[in-house]
Amino acid sequence: MPPPHSARTYPFLSTPFVARLFKLALCASVVALAGCAATQSRQTADASSNHLLRDSYLLSTQSDPLGAWLDSKDQLDINYPQSDNPSSQIPKTMAATAMKFLGVKYRYGGDAPGEGFDCSGLVAYAAEKSLGLKLPRTASSQAQEGISIDRGELRRGDLVFFNTRGRRFSHVGIYLGNHQFVHAPRTGAAIRVESMDIAYWRKRYNGARRLKAQPDTAQR
Repeated sequence: MPPPHSARTYPFLSTPFVARLFKLALCASVVALAGCAATQSRQTADASSNHLLRDSYLLSTQSDPLGAWLDSKDQLDINYPQSDNPSSQIPKTMAATAMKFLGVKYRYGGDAPGEGFDCSGLVAYAAEKSLGLKLPRTASSQAQEGISIDRGELRRGDLVFFNTRGRRFSHVGIYLGNHQFVHAPRTGAAIRVESMDIAYWRKRYNGARRLKAQPDTAQR
């Protein structure tokens, strides 16, 4: 009489059956490993893409914590001066004058295109060329010119001021619309456009002024 639990009593424990089970298990393992490899590959690609975006941001800002340099008008949604007649002269506006110097290096005390600009130098130059105004040379003095404007009333060409050195009105830029402004940031950087919604600028914003053009001069 055969002993209990013998191969004859349980034929599924025969060697061919076990071999088939082993093959099925092996196939399932291969499929699972392939799936894991594909997932890992996608994760690696996503991580690489994120690193590229980060590196691109740092390169464009030169590791500047003040925000990205948005030097493309397609990104800014700014109303640039346009004319249906190519031969007509485009009005010289304060904002458009400043925008011509995007990429020019910051220079402390600079107030002319050939030497570079600091923040108040850029504003003074643009105001004189477009409005015929002789503004004071410092940002704090420029904050006394024109009339005070609430943030919700900002228009293209208004001056926007920030506390960047522990004192009010220590930095100035020119508002462009759509929460963007053009300015000369700091030593080592260049004239650029930034968003006032960036946390750095939002926390340091402390007022705006609207200038009045001299007779026979263009609007802002």
